[in-house]
Amino acid sequence: MRRRMMASLILLSGVGGIVSRCPADAGPRREHGLHYAEPALVWDEAMPLGNGLLGALVWGDGRPLRISLDRTDLWDLRPVPEFRSADYSYRTMRQWVKEGRIQDLHRLYDDPYGNPGPTKIPAGRIELTFDGDCAFEDASLDLAKASAEVRFGDGAIARVLVHAGRQIGVIQIASRKPVSIRLIAPPFAGEVTEEAGAGKISAGDLATLRYEAPLEQRGDNWAAYLQKGWGGFSFAVVLVWRQFESGWLGVWSISTSKESIDPLAAVRERCETALERGFGMLVQEHERWWASYWDRVSVSVPNPVIERQWYLETYKFGAATRPDTPPITLQGPWTADDMKIPPWKGDYHHDLNTQLSYWPAYSGNRLDGARGYVRWLWETRETSREWTKRFFGLPGLNVPMTADLEQNQIGGWHQYTHSATTAAWLAHHFWLHWRYSMDRQFLRERAYPWLKSTAVFLEAVTEKGPDGKRALPLSSSPEINDNRLEAWFRSITNYDLALIRWTFERTAELAELLGEQGGADRWRTVLSEMPDLAIDSKDGRLLVAKDYPLPASHRHFSHLMAIHPLGMIRWENGDRDRTIIKASLADLDKLGTKQWCGYSFSWLASLAARARDGEKAERALEIFSRAFCLRNGFHCNGDQSGKGYSDFRYRPFTLEGNFAAAAGLQEMLLQSYSGTIRLFPAVPASWHDVFFKGLRAEGAFVVSARREAGRVRSVEIVAEAGGPLRLENPFGEDGYSLTGAEPASVKAFGQDLFLETLPGQKVTFSRK
Repeated sequence: MRRRMMASLILLSGVGGIVSRCPADAGPRREHGLHYAEPALVWDEAMPLGNGLLGALVWGDGRPLRISLDRTDLWDLRPVPEFRSADYSYRTMRQWVKEGRIQDLHRLYDDPYGNPGPTKIPAGRIELTFDGDCAFEDASLDLAKASAEVRFGDGAIARVLVHAGRQIGVIQIASRKPVSIRLIAPPFAGEVTEEAGAGKISAGDLATLRYEAPLEQRGDNWAAYLQKGWGGFSFAVVLVWRQFESGWLGVWSISTSKESIDPLAAVRERCETALERGFGMLVQEHERWWASYWDRVSVSVPNPVIERQWYLETYKFGAATRPDTPPITLQGPWTADDMKIPPWKGDYHHDLNTQLSYWPAYSGNRLDGARGYVRWLWETRETSREWTKRFFGLPGLNVPMTADLEQNQIGGWHQYTHSATTAAWLAHHFWLHWRYSMDRQFLRERAYPWLKSTAVFLEAVTEKGPDGKRALPLSSSPEINDNRLEAWFRSITNYDLALIRWTFERTAELAELLGEQGGADRWRTVLSEMPDLAIDSKDGRLLVAKDYPLPASHRHFSHLMAIHPLGMIRWENGDRDRTIIKASLADLDKLGTKQWCGYSFSWLASLAARARDGEKAERALEIFSRAFCLRNGFHCNGDQSGKGYSDFRYRPFTLEGNFAAAAGLQEMLLQSYSGTIRLFPAVPASWHDVFFKGLRAEGAFVVSARREAGRVRSVEIVAEAGGPLRLENPFGEDGYSLTGAEPASVKAFGQDLFLETLPGQKVTFSRK
């Protein structure tokens, strides 16, 4: 009976169409989570758990049940020797591009990415083998409680969680039958069956790192190993447990040599201390954190596929981020457990991946999670500054596009890994953090210094031509023309140009806010020396570069940066900008999706939302969820549906598509990038009943709103920082009632309502 009920739940969660419901409040329900009637027998379909530093994947059928372990600061940080050679310089790169020496460019810049290290590395695995007649029955992941359960036919239950506030994982087994326990180190010292090589998604076996075999230890109620890595780095994994008459309780953790001289002893003490607290107390602490997390924000939309995906992504974001842990890599705290170096080395890609991973943090009201990202960028800026000086020979700040944990350049396609505008896209996140928090200390001490240093570099790297306009000596557009010589364009690309223009404009704005009028004037002058974006003279679409339209279907919408995320071209600006937006999206439609990845559909949702096209946004998100996600919700890049959405069929798991999908729905529900808060700006006409609680708008406004029968019924806005509130009037001629402010204090400017708010003030507008 339970198996049949579970199958029904799976079917229900995958059904599209419109369901009319709009609860008084919302949160993750059982159908939002994962429910498996058949076991996950591969790691990338596992149930994910995490707390920003530690991660776990729960999979298997009990023969064994596997718990793959990860820690986000486990890295092989060996340097790339080619990047210390005499030829490694921007000047030489320019010369080789001019001479067409593409093989030399590949040899020096691209090929080192195929080396085994540097790379993110996994931590190992726990295997629990149940008695032979203990057959798998079903498994579930409860998003509200962030815990996984696996149930077996004889009544045995395994419950697994990664503690939200402590650096431990917890395993409880309810069964009177014995369980066999194994703690397995990654095969760093095993046999090599696949060598590293340039151009591969995975750089070969973990054994190509050629570490020593781990030091394994075991006692009556504990098991551990100490693994030495590259350069004196080591980490220890410990599992301690207690056997009870009615079951078994285990606690595991990971410690590194950067934390302790004796990481094995330190982590064993941590586990034993936690074990003393008991399962009940640990679960209570854990669930309290997640209850607070979910209480902050919720959504309810009539499309159950999209709503469920949003809850899955919001859960994963909570599991992958903390203010004080490393930021999200390609796989976050869920490094591949397949004896291979993880896809694309599990690194930091700054030409899309890290940026998209944090898109939902802002309107999703998760600034604490995004704080870990900007903190890390700031703390590693001296590494980036040294690289900027060494490679470019210029002042200011740029950032390697592919980077390790310490922000060192690790190589890859040279047109993008050595792009001149990477720091500019990262600057956008400093800007967003400022605009959504209105934290003036952050503005003064983080956002403005980052933007200013980036602007200094961009001024230095651009060169004036005979017409007095600036251009980049080398300009590219990720990942147009892959890593061929043609990936370098003869004129500046819209990707580079949008980022440079945006940086100069925003740096001037922040300088003015801080009273530095001289700085504001300087950056506006430099901005005036940049050319305009390249636009097709016939239909108004954005081009890749001057006289170079997007030639074919392509996964990366780098030429559309000015529309989203930068918001330089806006629907609100009127006919000219609307023509550009509509023509650019029509161009994507014309070229088709054959060369798209899953993240392309996620990004399209936000682009469509900026065009006020809710139907297009809904379809993009539904295709993403149905065709480009595995059954646990992991974005797997290629089309798994067989319906021909993309010619890419592979399934390497990366997170940016997941988090961009959450941001896409939020963009449909709330927009504020133009300075005016707009409610439900891009919901389909068929979405009559929609609700959200606790989303965040620029200006540090926390917004909750309800739409019923196709009309906005009410909106509650809390002004965290105070200041001017501008709201597009959602009530039309019906009028509204107001609580929390005097009606006379609200002024009407065209279609907008304006109110000067005080810090902490809460106002509610309700349709009459």
